Amino acid sequence: MDLPSIRLENVSVRYDDRAVLRDVSISLDEQRIGVIGANGAGKSTLSRLLNGLVLPTDGAVHVGGLNTRQHSKQIRREVGFVFQNPANQIIMPIVSDDIAFGLKNLSLPKSERQQRVAETLDELNISHLADRESHTLSGGEQQMVALASVLAMRPRTIVFDEPTTMLDLRNRLALQHEIAKLSQRAIVVTHDLEILEDFERVLVITDGTIAFDGDPAEAIAHYRQWSHA
Repeated sequence: MDLPSIRLENVSVRYDDRAVLRDVSISLDEQRIGVIGANGAGKSTLSRLLNGLVLPTDGAVHVGGLNTRQHSKQIRREVGFVFQNPANQIIMPIVSDDIAFGLKNLSLPKSERQQRVAETLDELNISHLADRESHTLSGGEQQMVALASVLAMRPRTIVFDEPTTMLDLRNRLALQHEIAKLSQRAIVVTHDLEILEDFERVLVITDGTIAFDGDPAEAIAHYRQWSHA
């Protein structure tokens, strides 16, 4: 899959007088990128910049040739987002209807929407959930349905914001397996450091800046050293 570069150019984000990110300039080109850091360091804000959920106070964010400030709608089709709490992402009462919901904005024929839903359910091995009521799903099932609703849109990048926080070990390992299989780029914000061991690159965010950027093992060592300083 051709993966467009994501570039942040001198990006700062402020809320009132508080600087959440300060003068961040990076290019994200790898297929598996992790983002770690303490609570409040700016990780979630960074992740939301990547598809225009948050706009920079200063600087610019580009996905391929598109700027999030002018092209947020197109960029959200390119960059999907899986939230920490899947219950906040699941809208429709029936699983298959929820996965089909976003596809209505793509002007696809009903038959193609149905085919995409079936293919996505099969890809994640959750076809048995198609007719289930969303509110009856377990936390692990909800997370897979939230991922399915994003995958059905066929983005080329998927951002995960703390995807394993609410999962037990079995479901955490299942989600880790699905992330590893993706042909899309995955950018994963997490405190679950084990997920990142096979990634190509990990960013460590400290006080709104990138304190380290590189190999996962070195990044995790840097973060642990900083955390115990």
